[in-house]
Amino acid sequence: MIRFWAIVSLLTLHADAFVVPHQHTPRVVQTCIAQSSTEAVIVPKQGGRGVATASQDAARRNLSLGAPPVRPLGGEYTSQGGVQIIATVEPLPYATTVSANDNEINSMTVMEELMDQLDEKKGVLLMSSYEFPGRYARWSLGFVDPPLEISGRGADCHIRSLNERGDVLMPAVQEALQQMKRDGLLSAIEVVEETPLNGSGEAIVKTLHAKVVPPPEVGSFSEEDRSRQPSLFSIVRALVDLFAYKGDCRQLGFYGAFGYDLTFQFEPIDLKQDRDDDQRDLVLYLPDKIVVVDQDKRDSWTVAYDFSVNGKSTRGLPRTTEAEPFAPFDETKTPNFTPRDTPVNEFAASVEKAKREFAVGNLFEAVLSQTFREKLGAETPPSKLFRRLRARNPAPYGFLINLGEQEYLVGASPEMFVRCEATEDNDYRPGAIRVETCPISGTVARGADALEDAQRVKSLMMNAKEESELTMCTDVDRNDKSRICEPGSVQVIGRRQIEMYSRLIHTVDHVEGYLRPEFDALDAFLCHTWAVTVTGAPKTWAIQFVEDNERSPRHWYGGAVGMVGFDGGLNTGLTLRTVRVKNGVAEVRAGATLLYDSNPVAEELETELKASAMIDAIVQEGPEDSAEAAAQAKVAKLDRQRPGQGKSVILVDHEDSFVHTLGNYLRQTGATVRTLRSGSSALSTMESLIAKGQKPDMVVLSPGPGNPSDFGLSNTIEFLIKHRIPAFGVCLGLQGMVEHFGGSLGVLGYPMHGKPSSVSLTYPGKEVGSIFTGLPDTFEVARYHSLHGIRERLPSCLEVTALSDDGIVMGIKHKTLPFAAVQFHPESILTSPAHGMAILQNALAYLRYSDEDTPKRSGAEIVAAFEAMDISRLQQKCYAAGISQTGSKSELVVRMTLFTHKSEELAAGRLQLENLTEEELIELKQGLGLRESASGKDAIVQLLKNCLTLN
Repeated sequence: MIRFWAIVSLLTLHADAFVVPHQHTPRVVQTCIAQSSTEAVIVPKQGGRGVATASQDAARRNLSLGAPPVRPLGGEYTSQGGVQIIATVEPLPYATTVSANDNEINSMTVMEELMDQLDEKKGVLLMSSYEFPGRYARWSLGFVDPPLEISGRGADCHIRSLNERGDVLMPAVQEALQQMKRDGLLSAIEVVEETPLNGSGEAIVKTLHAKVVPPPEVGSFSEEDRSRQPSLFSIVRALVDLFAYKGDCRQLGFYGAFGYDLTFQFEPIDLKQDRDDDQRDLVLYLPDKIVVVDQDKRDSWTVAYDFSVNGKSTRGLPRTTEAEPFAPFDETKTPNFTPRDTPVNEFAASVEKAKREFAVGNLFEAVLSQTFREKLGAETPPSKLFRRLRARNPAPYGFLINLGEQEYLVGASPEMFVRCEATEDNDYRPGAIRVETCPISGTVARGADALEDAQRVKSLMMNAKEESELTMCTDVDRNDKSRICEPGSVQVIGRRQIEMYSRLIHTVDHVEGYLRPEFDALDAFLCHTWAVTVTGAPKTWAIQFVEDNERSPRHWYGGAVGMVGFDGGLNTGLTLRTVRVKNGVAEVRAGATLLYDSNPVAEELETELKASAMIDAIVQEGPEDSAEAAAQAKVAKLDRQRPGQGKSVILVDHEDSFVHTLGNYLRQTGATVRTLRSGSSALSTMESLIAKGQKPDMVVLSPGPGNPSDFGLSNTIEFLIKHRIPAFGVCLGLQGMVEHFGGSLGVLGYPMHGKPSSVSLTYPGKEVGSIFTGLPDTFEVARYHSLHGIRERLPSCLEVTALSDDGIVMGIKHKTLPFAAVQFHPESILTSPAHGMAILQNALAYLRYSDEDTPKRSGAEIVAAFEAMDISRLQQKCYAAGISQTGSKSELVVRMTLFTHKSEELAAGRLQLENLTEEELIELKQGLGLRESASGKDAIVQLLKNCLTLN
């Protein structure tokens, strides 16, 4: 017995050395192959309970997920600094479409009007249009005409009143700054006053300029207190304290943008790049009327605020500010426009430099970025860019911000920066502030559909380099929190979770901690500046490396947008996937996370991929631009021609479990499909249809169990040949063709049932006109079979068009008959629907008898087929055709299109070379790029015939 199993083991290991006759079918040969190594992967089926998910925990603790709480009641409050605040809440009818009635106001109408207003009015629109359990909810919030603006750069801060309502607040702000000066945090305060135009009354404070004292020398203070050292955030903290209050109306706060250079106030470095004189590192607004829409609760409202300071109130004062319409690009003002700050290939060179730093341990990872630019015309204001992004790239941190001075931020950021929220239910103390972040690192492009997405998710999760990126990011993030959080509170609550966006798939970690009582949300913000996902690690050295090696200042990129709440909360997103508009120039900056094993070219391409969605929103019009554009897009889609249009197909069912899905795919080509159970009745039905002049344009032979002989497939194929009906076979259909034409079948040693497999096209499979036209040379398919056609025993009339990795025949075509087949399921979820549909469309387009009166292919169809090929494959086809292989891809496409078009015309008798003039013949020869020379008309005609009839 032992010896018997030893022999079996040896035979299994050397499966290609023998065959065993199948018991039931003499033509069938059984091949034993070792079981796939993937089958040995152990999948645990038992274990612990696991911790509560972030979603479960958020529900238990009633966390907001960044969304506004339930509609507040409003009321009167007194702030920590003595400012009287009155909040008035008004309901707003919730709607998902703009009202058709101009006199009817709803939430969507108000939000659309707000977008348009932001083209010329200062203000902020935040829109979360992405959901993730325990992390993100859908909501919108926005305002224009804020009464107060805070801006700053370096140590200089400027606080401006933007209208009469802001004038009321300035004395309280001035006193807060004076207190800071008395506390030694400010070195100077300059007050700019204006006298009323009529000359009556007291001068009004309109602007306050404050200078922050330099921070103490590094090493003279505890690192845990670094976020409390003098900086612009000292002023922000003082003003948050001025307006801080407790109440159910939690929308009031400062809204705006935080620039990348703010990190230098937390971690000083040696600046190497020149900054523009008008660069600002901070712009925040205090709103006094906010529109709030909660999509999840299907509720919306407005909340208006009035303030009283020193006996003066904003009640009754107009809520308007000065307008500044969007100014498009002006060549005279920007004569040296460049489309990108980093020339092609230079980014890759910087990656190489980073790898040298990694090699010696100076850096673990670094994030380098580059900027792409486009000019904006008057027809493309920032609001239009935002509408396109909102439709094309939904994100948890969508925003449109008018920063004034002809500067706008339009973004759809996927990444939380820092979010803080007081919670009652925690392990530390009532009201402890929970801080959370969601580092993103690990990126792959989206697939064409959910099935391809799944494959790309699998590749992303299996990629060790991508895992290392995120691990480093999260470890640094945990370190940032540990500086100010309760011991033991910093936890990873989500690891390598998948978030999908319009063009990209990311892996994301979710990290939380609880602040110690002496720290607040601004400490949490500062300790994370900036996220390792936009800088690198060790963070300070990485920030210096970025400064030394990028080609331009980052401005707002890598900073944050959002709000600092007067209730102690904070909600900010990283400024990624953002269009910065300045003086009519749209700038898109994108970065890549670099490690020692980074591929320089791939990293440069990743930045271009990340920027593509933003650039698309800038340059590509779409249905979201207007109702008319949407209608045109819909009509164009309906008018699209399908290869099966007007054709009839008989689908012969061999008792298969997937036949109706196959029929569904065939119907999507536009064909009329009728399914008949195999047997003599099916043949009789087709005979009757032929007699009535309703001969089908194609018969599809379905998969099925058993052997071809179980269904008399040879009889069916003989019938189709007799009546000159093209045929396409799937699995059993392929096996039936192989047997009918004299080939042999084998049995796999390990059945491939519901298994994915990589398929590669052979040269005949790559030919234009094959059922694989337009498909990649290699792609993944679903296999459901044990039988297969043995390649070495195929009849000479059949050609192999595709093979699996282990050499099994996956596709065939007949050399003279319009018969083709595949040994996989084009309709399975393991085969990309795009590939499966293309195969069936090609079958309907190309499988036909040559003397049938079928419409010739259009030039556009031929061009599309060649455009789908890469340049090396085009060069191979040119070589095979005997025409020139030199030139760009576009030139090769034109040359092969001309060759194919003229070949088809010549074969169909529509092209008579003898009737052309010698000049026309020479022009055709030159257009084809024929390598051989010929003189005289007859010689050129013969040369062209030899070329055009080569295939």
